[in-house]
Amino acid sequence: MASETTAARLLDLRTNEFKALVDEGHLPPGHEIAPGVVRWDTEVLKRISAGDVAELWDQIQW
Repeated sequence: MASETTAARLLDLRTNEFKALVDEGHLPPGHEIAPGVVRWDTEVLKRISAGDVAELWDQIQW
C-alpha cells in the first residue's frame, strides 16, 4: 500500500497529475484503510505501469 504521493511517484507523476487521473477515472481510487487514511495498492499500480491493464479493468471496480 502507498500514500497518494508515493503512488504518484510509482507512476512518475506529480501528485496533482495523479489526483486528476484518479478523479477522471483513468486510475483506480485509493482505499480508505482507516478514517482519513487512504492508500493505493502498489501491485495494481505496478501492473498499470507495465501496461498490464486489460484484465485489471475487469477485476477492479474503480
